[in-house]
Amino acid sequence: MRRNALAVLALIAAPAIAAAQGGMDDASKAVKDGGVKLAGWQAKIDAREAAGGMKITDQLIVGMGAGIHITTGPATTYWNTAQNVSGDYTVMASFNEAKQTMTHPHAFGIVIAGKGLDTDKPEALYCAAYRNGSFIMRGFSPTAQRGTFQMNGPRGEANAAVNTEADVAKPVKQDISVSVKGDNVTCSINGKVVGTYAKSALIGEGKLTSLDGFAGIRMGHNTDAQISNWMVMK
Repeated sequence: MRRNALAVLALIAAPAIAAAQGGMDDASKAVKDGGVKLAGWQAKIDAREAAGGMKITDQLIVGMGAGIHITTGPATTYWNTAQNVSGDYTVMASFNEAKQTMTHPHAFGIVIAGKGLDTDKPEALYCAAYRNGSFIMRGFSPTAQRGTFQMNGPRGEANAAVNTEADVAKPVKQDISVSVKGDNVTCSINGKVVGTYAKSALIGEGKLTSLDGFAGIRMGHNTDAQISNWMVMK
């Protein structure tokens, strides 16, 4: 009887555990009538998303007023084909996430140093925020194990500058900028510096070849955000 009771309890608990860990309920869901529908922009879904059967038409990027509206689908990297920058520069935008769409928050943010983004060996660096108050600094590199590298741990880190919203039905806004200046790269969220990284820590085997490249946007899977005030400044 005790063994049977434990088995029943395990069956009851399993869905809750799966949800807490971002299980099946958090699988990427295709966006209806998706595609790249904004002139001057390109997009590439993550390799693992493509391996799972997702397609570029399972996300949507469109113009909305003076801004951009992105809905995913698969985790996707977007870049502006006219904004290939080098030297010292700053990339910034305001992100308004309409709501939390799945079982846990997903990140969105700024991409810099994009190279080979339309290939199977992309290179880029991005700083992205979650509505739970955390941010991540990560990158793609063809020489990194599994093609990615992390600058502040596998789950990122909490910072008081990141806006939070516990109600999944309510919007949250994050102003995010990434600056390359001198020997450092700095990510600021909502007007406050959350991380500064030496160029020497970002360039090399398993990381970037340089900090030159396309500026863009990074969206996690199953996200919905309005992006405004997009700017690339030299």
